[in-house]
Order: sequence, then structure tokens, then C-alpha cells
Amino acid sequence: MPLRDRVVIVTGGARGIGGETAILAAGEGARVAIFDVRQREADATLAQMGPTAEAIALQVDVTDEASVSRAVEAVLARWGRIDVLVHAAGILKGATLLVDELDPAVFDEVIAVNLRGAYLCCRAVTGPMRAQRRGVILLIASGAGVRGGSSSVAYGTSKGGVHGLSLVLAPQLEPHGIRVHGICPGSLATELKLDNVADVARARGDDPERARATARAELGDPAGVGRVLTFLASDDADYVRGTIFTR
Repeated sequence: MPLRDRVVIVTGGARGIGGETAILAAGEGARVAIFDVRQREADATLAQMGPTAEAIALQVDVTDEASVSRAVEAVLARWGRIDVLVHAAGILKGATLLVDELDPAVFDEVIAVNLRGAYLCCRAVTGPMRAQRRGVILLIASGAGVRGGSSSVAYGTSKGGVHGLSLVLAPQLEPHGIRVHGICPGSLATELKLDNVADVARARGDDPERARATARAELGDPAGVGRVLTFLASDDADYVRGTIFTR
């Protein structure tokens, strides 16, 4: 169990990549803290870990500095350390809109969750990790905004920013024993992606539910990325550096 007794925070851990990662990490022996605004879904994911898992689910708004700080302090009070941050919290809005059609408020909301949220969570865990001279930070970016475009100006921009954050933090924190990776998944059958597929189909005049069903059958399994993340969180990945691209 390569993550035995490691304390792992998973933001956006109620579902999707975050949910799969939280479940897999618990199965590898980690003490898992799910941070998510969706308390009911986070509790359901917690229940899937089984009665022997050491795990908690906290309602956290990653755009709110105080909310993030309180949750991190709660983890430290419970387990005394933080070994891994998996930042998977994210939203996708504004699909199919041209840049001059996109409401600035929508752009700001996506940037706040996806990019500011990543910054606030990294900021909150770095102090404890520096004090213990070890840690792993895994930031979920995307192929969108890194290798290519996106259906959403806001989403692609935010994920390019998350990737940039990982590139800045990796050399900055490595001398403190903290390994940082940006992870760029491909198209996966997460609720976020399936909602996006439906939105794009609707804009084209196609049946959104048929498009969603087709995509669910064709897209990758988020558990596959969860397995990559649990590996990166372990000591077995000590010699891995840089951005990781997945299916």
C-alpha cells in the first residue's frame, strides 16, 4: 500500500477525476480529505471507500481563502501533516461563445474556481509541506489551453494558467522537498465533460442527450487518470518531473 498513512487532500473530490482519485488513494492506505462544495456528493463518495478507510469530507469553496484555510487547519488538527494535494476542483462555462459574446462575469467565475482556487490551495498547503520537508502537489490542468484550444474561452484560459502555475511552482518548491506536477488529461467521461458535450450539441441544434450518451460510451474513464495520480502521489514517482499528459 504505497500511500499508507499519507495524508492526501483532494479538491473537487466529490466526483469525476477527484472522486476516483479519492477512492483509489484510500484504497492505497491514504488518509483522505475530500474538499468540495457539493457536500452530499462528497459524502456519497466517502461512503464508497468502505468502513475501514480513514477519510473525511469537508464543504470547501476553493475560491474563498478563509474556507480553504479552515479546511487545511482541520486536516492538520486531525492528522498532523499534509503529504499530498490533488487539485481537481474545476468548472466549465461559456462553451461555444465567441470572445466578444462571453460575459466577463462568467470568465471571472471560471478563473476564480479553476486558477485562483489552485493558487489558494497551493498557498495553504505549502507551509506545512515546507515544515516537514516533503510533499507532492498535483494540479489538474488540461490539454485545453496547453496543447490546443477549447470550446470555452474561459476554461481554456484557466487551464493554461493552472499549467503555468505548475511550471512556476515546480522549481520554486523542489529545494524544499516538494514535487509539483501539472497533469493534462484528455477527454474523459466526467460530468463536467458530458455537460460540455451536451452544451455544444445544443448550440449546433443536435440532441444533447444523444450526444451525452454517445460521449459517455466513447470517452476515457476518469479512474484511469486517478490511477496515474495515485502513482504520482507515491514515493515510486520520486524520479518523475514535469507535465504529465494522459488519455
